[in-house]
Amino acid sequence: MRDIEEKFPRALWVRLIIYIAVGHLFAGFLWLLFEAGAQQ
Repeated sequence: MRDIEEKFPRALWVRLIIYIAVGHLFAGFLWLLFEAGAQQ
């Protein structure tokens, strides 16, 4: 039981970091699209 409790938070943190990184990449991509659209 203790082994499961130690692994779950680590998996949760890894998933959270991945979601944050992907979210920032997506937001940056949208920002670039708006910046490129404003140039023309």
